[in-house]
Parts: sequence; C-alpha cells; structure tokens
Amino acid sequence: MTSATVKPNQSSKKVKKASDKNNPGQHTPMMQQYLRIKSEHPNELVFYRMGDFYELFFDDAKKAAHLLDVTLTARGKSGGEPIPMAGVPFHAAEAYLAKLVRLGESVAICEQVGNPAESKGPVERKVVRVVTPGTVSDEALLDESQDNLLIAIHRHEEDFGIATLDIGSGRFQVFEASGEEALHAEIERLKPAETLIADDFAHTPLPATLKGVRSRPPWEFDYDTALRLLCTQFETKDLSGFGCAELPLALGAAGCLLAYAQETQRTALPHIRSIRHEDRDEAVAMDSATRKNLELDVNLQGEESNTLFSVLNQCATAMGSRLLRRWLNRPLRNITTLTQRQDAITELSSQYQFELIHEHLKAVGDLERILGRVALRSARPRDLSRLCASLAVYPQIQSELANFDKKERLLELAADINEFPELVDLLSKALEENPPVVIREGGVIASGYDQELDELRELSSNAGQFLVDLETREKERTGISTLKVGFNRVHGYYIEISRGQSDKAPVDYIRRQTLKNAERFITPELKEFEDKALSAKSRALAREKALYDELLETINQDLTALQISAAGVSELDVLNTLAERAINLNFCRPALTPEPGLEISGGRHPVVEQVIDDPFVANDLSLDDKQRMLIITGPNMGGKSTYMRQNALITLLAHIGSFIPATSAQIGMVDRIFTRIGSSDDLAGGRSTFMVEMTETANILHNATDRSLVLMDEVGRGTSTFDGLSLAWACAQHLANKVKAFTLFATHYFELTDLPNQIASVANVHLDATEHNDDLIFLHHIQRGAANKSFGLQVAKLAGIPKQVLEQAKIQLDYLETGSTENTQPMVIEPSQSAAEQPFQGDFFSQGTHPLVEKMEATDVDNLSPREALNLLYELKKLVKS
Repeated sequence: MTSATVKPNQSSKKVKKASDKNNPGQHTPMMQQYLRIKSEHPNELVFYRMGDFYELFFDDAKKAAHLLDVTLTARGKSGGEPIPMAGVPFHAAEAYLAKLVRLGESVAICEQVGNPAESKGPVERKVVRVVTPGTVSDEALLDESQDNLLIAIHRHEEDFGIATLDIGSGRFQVFEASGEEALHAEIERLKPAETLIADDFAHTPLPATLKGVRSRPPWEFDYDTALRLLCTQFETKDLSGFGCAELPLALGAAGCLLAYAQETQRTALPHIRSIRHEDRDEAVAMDSATRKNLELDVNLQGEESNTLFSVLNQCATAMGSRLLRRWLNRPLRNITTLTQRQDAITELSSQYQFELIHEHLKAVGDLERILGRVALRSARPRDLSRLCASLAVYPQIQSELANFDKKERLLELAADINEFPELVDLLSKALEENPPVVIREGGVIASGYDQELDELRELSSNAGQFLVDLETREKERTGISTLKVGFNRVHGYYIEISRGQSDKAPVDYIRRQTLKNAERFITPELKEFEDKALSAKSRALAREKALYDELLETINQDLTALQISAAGVSELDVLNTLAERAINLNFCRPALTPEPGLEISGGRHPVVEQVIDDPFVANDLSLDDKQRMLIITGPNMGGKSTYMRQNALITLLAHIGSFIPATSAQIGMVDRIFTRIGSSDDLAGGRSTFMVEMTETANILHNATDRSLVLMDEVGRGTSTFDGLSLAWACAQHLANKVKAFTLFATHYFELTDLPNQIASVANVHLDATEHNDDLIFLHHIQRGAANKSFGLQVAKLAGIPKQVLEQAKIQLDYLETGSTENTQPMVIEPSQSAAEQPFQGDFFSQGTHPLVEKMEATDVDNLSPREALNLLYELKKLVKS
C-alpha cells in the first residue's frame, strides 16, 4: 500500500506539525529568521520586535497569552494551520516583563538592528539581552527593598560550593557548606530569584519553595575553566588576593554564574570587580526553621508586616533597607566589628544627630542599582538625573560627619563617601532638569551643552515657521486660497490643492500624491528644505544618543569610587536608622563579651511591643555556666513562646551591632540559634506534623553546641502522651547533660519540672494566670518555680468552645484528677441534662466490688419467676441510686 492511501493518524499529524515548525523552508523569510533565533533560545520566551510591538509565535505565543492575559491571534500558516501569535506594545513591555519575571520566566529581547531602507528581505534582528529572574537590572522589574540574587550551586558528594551575584550592585560572593541541611539553611537565607545547578544535580533535593531553577552543562562548573574566566574578569593572575583560592567547589559555581551573567547581558560587566569569601564561621548560623519561626523579614503568612525587619526599617534609601535585611539574616560573631557599630550608633544617637543625617540621605537615590545599570549601559536618563542629585548631597553628608567625635567606623565611612564635584557639574550641565524616561525620543541633553546639537535642533524647530511663511507666499503667488502646506511621516512635506483647483498649479509644482479630493505637490524649494529638516532631526537624535553614551563612559571611569561611596552611604543609612530606633523604641546598648552566657534585664519583644495596645510586660533572663536550661511551664497564651522568641531576637540584634529592647544586658557570643516552635506538616514531602517536629529536633540535637541558644517549645506533643513525655524528657536531659546548650524549654508535661532535682544546671520558671469573676487574666510575668495549673479549659472557653463540651470536659477532668487513669469510661451528657443534674458515674470495677454486682452474681436468673424477676429489677434500681 502506498503512502498516498494511508490515512494519517493523530500522532503523525503532530509529528508533521512539529517538523514543519522546525523547518525554515516551510515559512516566509521573516518566519525563517524568527525560527533561527528561537532555536538559539529554546528555553526563553522570544520577544520578536515588529514595528511598535514585540510579537511571540507558536508555543511562546500560547504561553504568553495565558500568563499575560493577552489575546492569542494567528499569522500565516504552518503545516496548513494558522501560526499562533501574541504581542505586547514595546513602550509598555516593562510591565509585561515584570509579570513574567515574577512568575520565574526568562525572556530573550530580539530587536531590529538593521536599516529597513537598506534591507533586502526581513530587517536584520538579533537578541540584545536575555531577561531572567536573577539577572534583571531594570528598576521596574525589581523590589527596591529586597536583594535580587542569582546563585549557582556546585556539588561533590556531601559538600556544596555556592556563589551568589547581585547583578544590580555587582556584589559577588562565594562560600562552601557541608550537608543538605546547611545547604537548605543558606538557600532560606539568600532567597535567590534564580538558581543554577548542573544537569547531574537533579538527585539532590532542593526546597519546594525554590523558584527559577536552571540546569546548566556540568562542564560550566569546571574549576580550571572558572579560574581562567574569573581572573580575566578581575584582570588578576590568580585569586589569592580575594581569599578564596582554596575553595574549588565555590569557584566552580562562581565560574558558571559569571558565564551565565555574561551570556544574558551581552555586554561587559565592569561593575563586577572583585569576589569575596563569605566565611560561614564569622556568622551566627540559623537553619530554615529558625528563620521562619523568628519571623525576621517574612512572617508566618509569607508577608513582611509584623516582622523584625518591618519594625526596624526606617532607612532613607532603598540600598540601606537591603543592607539592613542582609544584616538581620546574617548576624556576626566578631566583637570588634559589632562594637564599632555600637560606637557609631551611640554617636549618631547623641543630640538626635541622626535626624540631620536622615534628611540628607532622603535625597540619595538607589545608587547601587543605578551604577549597575550605568556599567551595563542600560541606564536611563532619569537614572543619571538621580545620580547627579544624589552626588550633590555628598558634601552635606561629609559636613555632618565631620561634626562627630572620632569614632572608628564613622571615620572609615567618611573616607569612603567621596565627593565628585566635576561629575556633578558635568551632569548638571548635560542633562535637562526633568529628562524623559528614555533617550530614543530625544530631549535629554540640555540646550547649551553641545553646539552641534543646538544647531541641528534649531534647524528642526524652525521648520514650523518656514512652512507658515511658504504657505503664505504660495497662496499669493498662485491665487489659490485653499492651498495649504503639510507633512506626514510617509510622504514628507507637501503642498495640497483641492482637486477642483489643481489645474491652477504652477509648472514648477511636481505631483507627489493624488487623493480623492485633492492633489499634493512638491517644489524644488520645499524638497531642499525637507532634506535639511528631516536630516537635521535624525542627526539631532543621533548626536544626542552619542552624547549620552559619552556621559555613560565618563561615569564608568569613576565607577569603582562611586560604588565604594554608595556602599558607605548604605551602611551609614543603616547605622543611622538603628540610632533612631534605639532612641524612639527605648533600646539599650548591650555589653558584648566573648564569654558564654545571657544576662538580660527587662527584656521585651521588639515586634509584639509595637502591635499590642496594652503595655508590654518586660521579663529577665539569666543563663550561664551554672544555669544553662530553663524549663518553662504555664498556661497556653500565657506568653511562653513570646518570652522565648524575644530572647532569641534580643540575642540576634546584639549580634548585628544594634541596641536591644531591654533595660540592660550582657550578651555572650553564640555560634548558633535554633528554634523548635509551632506545628506544621510537609505533605508534599510526605512528612506528618510529628515527623517535621522530630526532624527539626534531631537537627538541634546533632548540631547544637555549648555556645548555642536553643528554643524548644512543646516537644513531643504530636504523639501519644507517654511517647511524647518520654521524648521530651530524653531531649531535655540530652541538651542539659551532653550538649550543654543555653536552652529555653517550654512544655505542658509537668513531669519535666522534676529535672532540676536531677540536673544542677536546670531550673524551673513559669508564667502564671489568675481567674477573676469567671475571667482568665494572663500575668505574662516570668516567676521562679513550676506552674501549678495549665488553665486549659479556661483558654478553651476564650476560644469559643461550646458550653456543653466544656462541662463534659470538666467532669472528665475532675474524674481523671481524682481517680485512676486506667479503664476510664467516657462520660455522656444528654443535651437536656446539665452537669449539675448528671449523677457522677464511677468505675464499677476500679474501686472494689459494687453492691449491684454482688446482687447480680448471687441471683440465679434461670430459675426466677416473672414476679421474682420484677422484684429484682426494683432492687437493682435502688442499688443504682444508693
């Protein structure tokens, strides 16, 4: 049978369509061009420039129509079927790009680079940049208070090399970590926008929340290749000067990351001028559960409100806000650095000097990202305008810093924040006061800056008056009153005469266009003017673009000094903000010591204190070699979790150099902070609530040291009473005897309050509550000793548990507290019967033999007459009531 007689099935149609789409010979020249470009970017959505639109075709069009909610249309045919097409206006493309980037998509921007007048066939096009979630630099696509990180991860067995790049600022860092738990903790800290991994990395479990994961060929992580690429970028012989030469895994990741950045940006990256080793031992380690539970910059609902960051962030600049967020997520253990920060905060706090600094800083734009765009040659006119305004404020900042006592860190920042008077003068003269958003329409370079540009503009701007004069002269010369001179983009300048009077046109009028009711002409004079005017306008735009490029080049000559100054301003902003918070939130300066221990007087929760209406009840904490663990008991809602979290946050604040919410404190350096608080499951990972709890507990027991701060809340509650109690006891005992970490251990297992009788370094404390007129009042005050009541039923009442359920629970509680816990029978209360009317039902078999049982055992029911049986029932009823 020949193929002509075979009826193709559905799958063969799909194969044919796919082959048609990938076969340029089946398409128009323009579609052939598109398919060639698309083949080079199979993993990105291709924005293909056509006139005033970016168009997408085939599967890209379908995907974009769905993600962007734009209309899906068609153009031409492929394999006999219409080609799907969708488009977005080029002048509004940023909004669409922002949405795609937030969804984790990457876009290849394909522009027309050829001259349509000189092109035979389709205008030449090429991809000028690739926009990906981790490499975007456009202001509209970024969150100004959040770092936008691209990271790469290189694995060898159980060790990981990690490189991070913020392409907006050029900050490039590397470090290494061991074990998946450490990897997940770092990913949680960094919150990358995009992550690069090798193709063979897929077997490594990554957090389910991680977005923008891209696979790269394994050879891109090769150490030797990475070394050559990095040395070329930094123009050095080796990397020993950066302190990371002995980190082969991290450098392999860095090489892949840098190659990817170069590939997507399609330009040099001069603002990436160094690489820094981020030593994990310099920082206080926190796992992902700890970061989540402490709500540093994201609350449990995934939002920023009511977090430590939201309370502290009063920064005047966007780059200051980002730096503050980094400090909170990476507390330090270097007392020298922290003391210098404290000294600076003390100085800025004196005489409310932070107010003057803050006013100056408010005039400073996001210089980190502006300079990044300058380096990438993608800066817009308003970027340069903001740069000029920001640099103009530097002398005033310097003047304020000169008035302070000579504190070491402030002196260093003053040295970093240079003044750039020549650059400010250049930009002030070169730029219009309020330039347009983009350079392509002109109007960016100020008049008087360039003589050639001014002449071209004058020639172009005088066109209007010339045309008015020409029209007046021609009306007089021809006697045609309806004659008019006009212009359009297609036909240029023309003289228009109505059809009825066109026969009066002079002989020097050359017909240019015939319309339904008019004729359009050109004259030699008008043609000569047209050539000059149109040429002047295009030449003016070209000259303006060249001058703008020269400005970018001039700024780049000072790029390193400008970046150092911007970094100095951002740190000054953070320190100034912490000074303001210290004054207005009544924070104190803690004493920092290398010796382990925490002594906090009048400590408060920095976030809870700001969101409640009532005064916050302050509490003390004392942990040292003699007292390393506190067993915390008390009612639900009594404040146990708040007390534990506030001490962790106070400790963390001290480790970023901040003042703290307390009356006084002495903080010893800790190496880690762990929390096991709250209950949650991991259904996607196949882990129950109890399994999550035990996994987090195991991590603490394995990794905590005698210099760690550990918070444990309700360990063991996810299983049966006896199992949970046993686990909680064993965990507390292990932490106290073996690990000897500084531990706050909250529990409802009152049996654990016996631990202080067995272990000298353990003590009991509790939070109490009192009942008044059937109301429960929480005292929120830490007291020595164990709690004597949990107030569980009272809290249930506050939560709205039905009255009948509470009454039944009360009966059962009374019975359990007075009777045996074995063989208990459930109580049943009829809806119409109150607890007071319900007789107490004891256990017939737990407290000796009941008379009813004795009577039944002594009766021979088989030989009872009906009369005797009836009498027996009456006797049994009397025994029940007795």
